[in-house]
Amino acid sequence: MFNNIYKNKKVLVTGHTGFKGTWLTTWLIKLGANVIGISKDIPTHPSMFKELKLEEKIKHYQEDIRDLSKMTVIILNEKPDFLFHLAAQPIVSTSYSDPIETISSNVMGTANILEALKTSNHKCTAIIITSDKAYDNVEQVWGYKEDDKMGGKDVYSGSKGAAELIIKSYYHSFLKNKDSNIKLAIGRAGNVIGGGDWAKDRLMTDIILSVAQNKKVNIRNPYATRPWQHVLEPLSGYLLVGQKLLEQKIKFAEGWNFGPNDEGSITVEEVVINVKKNWDIIEYEINRDINQLHEANLLKLDCSKAHISLKWQNVWDSDTTFEKTIEWYKNFYENQSITTQEDLQSYVQAAREKGIQWAN
Repeated sequence: MFNNIYKNKKVLVTGHTGFKGTWLTTWLIKLGANVIGISKDIPTHPSMFKELKLEEKIKHYQEDIRDLSKMTVIILNEKPDFLFHLAAQPIVSTSYSDPIETISSNVMGTANILEALKTSNHKCTAIIITSDKAYDNVEQVWGYKEDDKMGGKDVYSGSKGAAELIIKSYYHSFLKNKDSNIKLAIGRAGNVIGGGDWAKDRLMTDIILSVAQNKKVNIRNPYATRPWQHVLEPLSGYLLVGQKLLEQKIKFAEGWNFGPNDEGSITVEEVVINVKKNWDIIEYEINRDINQLHEANLLKLDCSKAHISLKWQNVWDSDTTFEKTIEWYKNFYENQSITTQEDLQSYVQAAREKGIQWAN
């Protein structure tokens, strides 16, 4: 996979204890990488990171990315071959209750990682992950392209848009210079689902916890449309960008969108109906809140650039994505088993059967 480029390489993952970080860490271990992780804590309980005992399989730093001196020391000492920056304050609702936490984590935390890389200036390929919410969302019916305007009406979106500006300015000011050894690219993805996500105020988590507690699912915004994809889809894109950036250098030092095809963009209510097809014990009700915090009704990405230039494509369709996600949780709650490795193997095998280049 990925031309065997991660085998025996030192790969630093920030936010490795979170949902996406745990899946990425698991995949990197499978690829033979020596993983180094930086996270300030274990963000949820339960935690897939804990359930998989990943702390025993990697080098684990419990540090806050907002501490520049510690980030600098770690990166100087470890000198990773690759860096995937996922650490962030990821919850929109938290950005309303604690905007400063969100801004300091998402903006200054990102700046600290870039500054530490600049200071170290060892040979490193860095993929900085932001979000589809970095785009200034005017609720257009077509997807956002990589050169569209950044911004946002809420603090979370604003923090991601601001992080993008910081990344761009660092790249052009320092990392694009001929004396820099840092290769840099940006990954942006929309809503991801998959087993092992217990973060608060996320739709799938709310559904699963309601089912586990034998409660009705409360839907607050049933007609909001999102591009739902399995977490492994954008991770394959991030890993592919890392490979291409190392192999072909500057050509891939850009921003990249990773999202589902149009059939993956469905409403919140349709998500619940999809879940019910795979786990029939779910019951739900719609409760609109007139005081609801601002949340965009329509947001999707145009991934044409990744399809054409990276030869990246989605592996699982919408039905398979929901089926795999719900089966993971059913196994966890009903059988006390974790099927993360099985899902990863199934995903890779499906990619091979489709003839997708990175999988061979």
